[in-house]
Parts: sequence; C-alpha cells; structure tokens
Amino acid sequence: MCGRIALYSDPPRLARLVEAGIDPGLVDGVGPHWNVGPTATILGARESSDGHRVLRPYRWGLVPRMAKDASSHKGTFNARAETVATKQMFRHAFMRGRALIPADGFFEWKTVGNIKQPYYFHRADGFPVVFAGLTECWQGEGADPVYSATIITTMSGSDMDGIHDRMPVILEQGAWDHWLDPDVIERDDLEPMLHPAPEGTLVHYPVSNEVGNIRNDRPELLHPVPEVTPLNLQW
Repeated sequence: MCGRIALYSDPPRLARLVEAGIDPGLVDGVGPHWNVGPTATILGARESSDGHRVLRPYRWGLVPRMAKDASSHKGTFNARAETVATKQMFRHAFMRGRALIPADGFFEWKTVGNIKQPYYFHRADGFPVVFAGLTECWQGEGADPVYSATIITTMSGSDMDGIHDRMPVILEQGAWDHWLDPDVIERDDLEPMLHPAPEGTLVHYPVSNEVGNIRNDRPELLHPVPEVTPLNLQW
C-alpha cells in the first residue's frame, strides 16, 4: 500500500517535471508538506479536453461517480493493479481519469518485534517520483465538485527490500504520454504498465516514528535515524 507521501517541492517544479501547465487553483501553491495522508491534498496531472496537460489539486481518496456523498468511501487512497480495471469503484476512472501523481517520496512501515519502523523511499536519481494515479470529479446535488484521486499499487519489487509486500506503481517519463492518452482505453494496453519499479529506481532509509502521527509535518521527519533490529530491541 501507499498511504503516506512527502510533497514539499513547489507546484511549478512538479509541473515542469511532468510537462504540464498549472491550474489557476494552484496559484497560491500547495504545501510544502512532509507528511501527507489520505483525505489531504495531493497533485495530479491529466490531459485536459483541449489536449493540454494540467497539474491541479485533488483530495487523496477517490470518490467514485456513483457515490451518494463525498464522504461515504474510505480506503480508496490506493487501487490495486490486479483489479483496478474491473472493480466498479475504479473502472470508470481507469478508462477516463488516468493521471500522473508526482511526489517527493513516500513512507512505508516494517514490523520488527512489537515496533513499527517507518522508512522513507525516494528516487535514487534525486528526482521526484511519479505514480500512476486515477482521478474523478464527483458532484452532488447543490454541492461543489470534489476532485479526488487514488494511487495504484502493485506487488513489491526488490527495492522494497522486504519492508512491504506492495508498492506504488512508478511511471517513467517514456510511459507518461501513453498512460494519459484518452484514446487508450483497453486493458491490454494499460495493465502491462502496472508493474514494480526496476531494481535501483528507489533508495530508502529508516526515519522517526513521529511520521506515524499525521499532525507531525516538518522537514526533520525525513532525517535518517538508527534502524530498529531484533538485536537492539533486546537492549
């Protein structure tokens, strides 16, 4: 799963990264944040109706079009690659709402004894990561539209180092156009893209367990700390 990200780069930098314009709603910027969880604001880039790629804010946690209200769905911050094309909650967004979700990195936890050790993952080359995402626009009667997004996950690759059995799908630049192409709607053209990142894409290190509290949001959360091991738990 991927339920916590860091998003401290400013939107203009991320827009340049994904070769997108910036939605007017981002004029004042989003962030910086070092500990972003579900229901908070993340960023996504999609192809607009006029063929231009635009980066805009989304609520993290997909609200499907069929929802009766915007708060009735929980656990939709991730969509599994294995079922995303067929699960009712995601299949419309998979066909019509695919997006690039940029972030500076993400967190994952590993249980050691009775301790959960968080790790921070980021690209080995120093660039932000770009996740495969889905978006929707939900609007109830008399309500403002809710723009929401989810991050697709797949089975873990070697860069996860046994820390978790799943990881977010990371798209390289050469795949972006195909992923966003509104004319591409067949599962056979899209599902092969939803694979673990190649070895060496990511690096990681242990960080403070303070990241477990979403109220903590500061740069120091990304500082490395000593790793918890079964041996040092004995002392």
